[in-house]
Amino acid sequence: MADRGEIARRVFATCRLVGIETVAVYSDVDTDAPHVNEADYAVHLEGSTIATTYLEQHALIAAAKRAGANAVHPGNGVLAEDPEFAAAVTDAGMIWVGPPAATLRTLHRKSETKKLVSEAKVPVLPTFTDPETVVGFPVLIKPDAGIGGAGMRVVRDASTLAEAVASARREVDGDVFCEPYLPNVRHVEVPILADAMGAVVPFGERECSVQRRYQKIVEETPSPAVDAALREDLCRAAIVAVRALGFVGAGAVEFLLDADGDFWFLELTPTLQTDHAVTECTSGYDLVRLQLLVAEGGSLPMPGPPPIRGHAIEVRICAEDPAYAWLPSSGTLHRFAVPDVAGSFRPLPQPGLRLDSGVADGSVTGAHHDPTLAKLVAWAPSRQEAARMLASALARAQLHGVVTNRDLLVRTLRHHSFRSGDIDTGFLDRHPEVFAPLLSSVDAVRLSCLASALAGAADRRAGAPVLSTLPSGWRNVPSGSQTAVYDGPTGPVEVGYRMNRHDELAGWWVRPVDPEELDLAGLGQAPVDEHPPIVVVSASRDRVVLNVQGIRLAVLVHRVGDVSYVDSPEGSVTLREISRFPLPAPEAAESSLIAPLPGAVRRVLVVPGQRVRAGELLLTLEAMKLEHPVHAPSAGVVSSLPVHPGAEVDTGELLAILDPE
Repeated sequence: MADRGEIARRVFATCRLVGIETVAVYSDVDTDAPHVNEADYAVHLEGSTIATTYLEQHALIAAAKRAGANAVHPGNGVLAEDPEFAAAVTDAGMIWVGPPAATLRTLHRKSETKKLVSEAKVPVLPTFTDPETVVGFPVLIKPDAGIGGAGMRVVRDASTLAEAVASARREVDGDVFCEPYLPNVRHVEVPILADAMGAVVPFGERECSVQRRYQKIVEETPSPAVDAALREDLCRAAIVAVRALGFVGAGAVEFLLDADGDFWFLELTPTLQTDHAVTECTSGYDLVRLQLLVAEGGSLPMPGPPPIRGHAIEVRICAEDPAYAWLPSSGTLHRFAVPDVAGSFRPLPQPGLRLDSGVADGSVTGAHHDPTLAKLVAWAPSRQEAARMLASALARAQLHGVVTNRDLLVRTLRHHSFRSGDIDTGFLDRHPEVFAPLLSSVDAVRLSCLASALAGAADRRAGAPVLSTLPSGWRNVPSGSQTAVYDGPTGPVEVGYRMNRHDELAGWWVRPVDPEELDLAGLGQAPVDEHPPIVVVSASRDRVVLNVQGIRLAVLVHRVGDVSYVDSPEGSVTLREISRFPLPAPEAAESSLIAPLPGAVRRVLVVPGQRVRAGELLLTLEAMKLEHPVHAPSAGVVSSLPVHPGAEVDTGELLAILDPE
């Protein structure tokens, strides 16, 4: 298996089912990763970066030979679309689980692919390989060879086209082309399997319109915009495109679809798509098994498209912060738990939840890999049931240790426009309200803070060497209050509560605190406007039950060091307890630009001594397969530039010093 994470686990699950032994490859950071532990054999890859490990083709082929493998599955990343890797595998005497190298070479040039498909009478948007020949605006610039959305940008007038094309070429280090940009269209794809005997079987269609940075985060089948007649037209066009390109294996033919039912071919993705799980749920077929069958030279066992059973929706749970330009999040995943999951990595026998995950409790997310942690799928008799089931499971999941896009996914699934099927590729741009956190009401945040303080007190009392059964801060004559100070979602807050002689909550409050005055004597004094009374039903180190005006509410608290991860039916919040006497921290110069995340410096566009404008791009960081720009916060002069292209940086590391003018 020449890949890692969730896709490796997915392929291994089917291999175990059909009696095929498996070999995993792993880098240093993945020594104890789930995909390594689940393989029959594992081979270590020397190197410290993804380029020297999982993308080093010679090392991967050497690892396969060393383990005695007779086939290589490339996963669904960059290598799965690389014709040179496919050729190297077959030249080494092993089976390539994917389309032939010759087909991949054709698909590697998107403009050439579109030309061949157009000649087969499949609708295709006009393609302009020379910016001088562009007719009409806006246009979308796309890399001729590339995946993942890199280099794509919209240009709305001719005055900015030349610079945008040059910028896109630098970003992808290759050729680009332009095609008309169609706003308010859907991204629909037809998953297909084709064998060497000429059989091509489409599996309905998938709706993939909810995207960020041209990458899908919500997928479903069937599409709410496609009826039986349109489905037949899409599948017929997909079959024609597959045969025109000589494609064999598993893939997906991607289309743009407008409100009038007109569609245009985009590309043929020659991999087992990451959203294949929804198709498995509604078709009942194990697509990995069929992919392996075709790779061995077998014929597809079904005569035509299988019937669609119910509705399936998938979301990608990613380690990233949607509210901050999708900034990737790295670190230790202290807890990853999704309730009511019925199965993983293969078709479900009946409607329910399926979780395909590449991580587990204790997994470490790094800056060099895709931010996707897992794919959660709901399969139900109807679209409304699937959306409701999926949103509920996500909202109740415990995702602790890294920032994720969970709240955005829940709000999207519960949004009235999504529920009605009114979605397209601009959904997130039109609905900024889905970026709000689930735990947004003031009262819900206050209750979470109180629960964290009570759980912290219970934890300390449980570990006390003497009198551990007494309540925290107990006195014969009650005086003062129990307090804790947290760095919460809106800044530092003080949590305080007073207990009476019967160990009952006599009063409580949560109030903002000036971070520069945390050590003042005023802390711990109850304010005049205490919050409405509640009853503490029970409080332990990991679970607090509160009675709020007659309604009982259970709050789960997971403490890791000084951080509390608080989960309730209202949502989740992370609270870091602040010491009353913090140690002084070194201060960076006011003009310092520091790395917002760990990653590799990809491009440096300035030199020391150069004057820059406010907002000018200084350099870019590459993390989790995405490029993140670092702009000048104000006009000034670059006085220091300690990094260079290829340099690895950690969060908080100095990137540049900009002396403001």
